Amino acid sequence: MTAGNEQLMELRNKHVPGGVALLSPAFIAKAQGAIMTDVDGRDLIDFAGGIGVNNVGHSHPKVVKAIQEQAEKFIHTCFHVAPYQGYIELAQRLNELAPGSSPKQTMLANSGAEAVENAIKIARYVTKRPGVISLENGFHGRTLMTMTLTSKVKPYKYGFGPFAPESYRIPSAYCYRCPYGGSYPSCGCACAHKLDEFFTGYVAAEQTAAIIIEPIQGEGGFVTPPKEYFEIVQGICKKHGILLIIDEIQSGMGRTGKLFAIDHWGIEPDLITTAKSLAGGMPLSAITGRAEIMSQPHPGGLGGTYGGNPLSCAAALAVLDIFLNDGLLDQSVKLGEKLQQRFDEMQQKYEIIGEVRGKGPMLALELVRDRNTKAPAGDQAKKLVKLCYDKGLVILSCGALGNVVRLLMPLVITDEQLERGMAILEESLAEVNAEI
Repeated sequence: MTAGNEQLMELRNKHVPGGVALLSPAFIAKAQGAIMTDVDGRDLIDFAGGIGVNNVGHSHPKVVKAIQEQAEKFIHTCFHVAPYQGYIELAQRLNELAPGSSPKQTMLANSGAEAVENAIKIARYVTKRPGVISLENGFHGRTLMTMTLTSKVKPYKYGFGPFAPESYRIPSAYCYRCPYGGSYPSCGCACAHKLDEFFTGYVAAEQTAAIIIEPIQGEGGFVTPPKEYFEIVQGICKKHGILLIIDEIQSGMGRTGKLFAIDHWGIEPDLITTAKSLAGGMPLSAITGRAEIMSQPHPGGLGGTYGGNPLSCAAALAVLDIFLNDGLLDQSVKLGEKLQQRFDEMQQKYEIIGEVRGKGPMLALELVRDRNTKAPAGDQAKKLVKLCYDKGLVILSCGALGNVVRLLMPLVITDEQLERGMAILEESLAEVNAEI
């Protein structure tokens, strides 16, 4: 007999450490598209997408078919030992799709954190410099290097030090709460220009290998830089021979209406990391970069036993086909337009919404108790998540202050599912708005 939610929670508490947190008490039995069904038979509208993993939807038929067909051939050989075509095909396609005209090369790994680790390794190897700069509010993973690069202390870093050396942090382009006191919404991009000053007081440019930036900060609250930001940062990097790493792990694979979010800013990074929705739920990540950079590390210096697993590569190739041949990118753009309109209307109605930000359907609401002081409404954000869950909608909070609600629904969500989810969200939002 299949156990229910309560029984499974008891077993989870007994056998799984509490450090592996749960964001909802529902144990899922099946999922399709934008609907998850728990073991008690309750349907949940998914606005979380496995934290940005299910852009093509749960169990997309083409992804499932690709995995099944590959599993019947072989599951694992280790690409280093006995290589296979799927790895090469996927690398070729990512190289062709990556921003910019420079020749590219791609290596495959298992997770977003592993992609970031390898991007840092490559940058240090090529530049022969130790320093790495990341941003406040940034999130890059939970391994030693990526935890070091991650900004938020609790829960990600607390008690897990000491951290990796030669890691430095600068303010992010958080225009709503400009770290330099600029006027919102246009602050003159002071945070980008200040990078040059940073080299005087914190780490010399000549000792800096790379700066790593999420185009839109995921866990950090969907902080979205102004249009001129990346051009300024890239110019400073080029002047000093610093590599620009763009972390597309949450923002990539169609989440913003473009395959890569950085395409909204029109620049060509030196290195790009992708994961999450890359393989439709299968564990896979990629590091794509200019060939003159990627080709430098010596044989054996990069890789891993499971990196570019055949099943994951097959799934990723199917995902790219869905985006490029089945019109999912166009669907993403239209979804973003619908969401932006709805959220703009909600912001007019509910004082608790301080800012709506993001690009395409990668949007978030920053909740505040007072629009003038911008006092964060963290407790209300937490309550909003709970209210929505009780009504059958799964959403996620985020942000350094815990007061941001982010939307990561599958891009294949139907109009009916979207409307039902938005109705639940607005009904719950009205309730928490009445408390401020």
